[in-house]
Amino acid sequence: MNNILFIHGFNSSPLSEKAQLTKRYLEQHLPDVKFHCPQVATTPKAAIEQLEQYFIDNNSSTDTWTLIGSSLGGYFSTYLSEVYKVKAVLINPAIKPYELLSGYLGEQVNPYTKERYQVESNYLNDLIALEQKSVSKDNYMVMVQTGDEVLNYRQAVDKFQGSQVIVQPGGDHSFVDYKNMLPQIVEFLQLKE
Repeated sequence: MNNILFIHGFNSSPLSEKAQLTKRYLEQHLPDVKFHCPQVATTPKAAIEQLEQYFIDNNSSTDTWTLIGSSLGGYFSTYLSEVYKVKAVLINPAIKPYELLSGYLGEQVNPYTKERYQVESNYLNDLIALEQKSVSKDNYMVMVQTGDEVLNYRQAVDKFQGSQVIVQPGGDHSFVDYKNMLPQIVEFLQLKE
């Protein structure tokens, strides 16, 4: 069975627009593909442990897995793609989230779940520990928009040079018109309609 693990971003959830659009697209066009999108733990260490355990618990010898990761979920997807050697689509991925999130130290509230939690300095160290210095270029499709107001899209273009990189002018961090990219995502992940 083909499985997609969708990994949402920082302060997001399975209820995010991209996760829901992906789920609905698969239900309509690829009902045999199983969509997974757990609520990811709030700390990087717990998140990776959770996602790796998810892989282990839901995997059988006949299963194939692919990843879709958005923002911080793209960073986690890069780690998992390198460890498990699976294809990943990264949407406006965080490349150096430990730099970006240094400005978010203190209490955070997830707008979807209303969970309150602390971003502490060890959170940043845990992100650094997950960084993949080199990547298997053939395993990635990277989608960025130049109008991303949160992340510098050039970091993703540089890191994934040699991968399938799609740079769209304008847009924003949510990746405007994401739903129009779903056929291309499915094609890259080698899923059949």
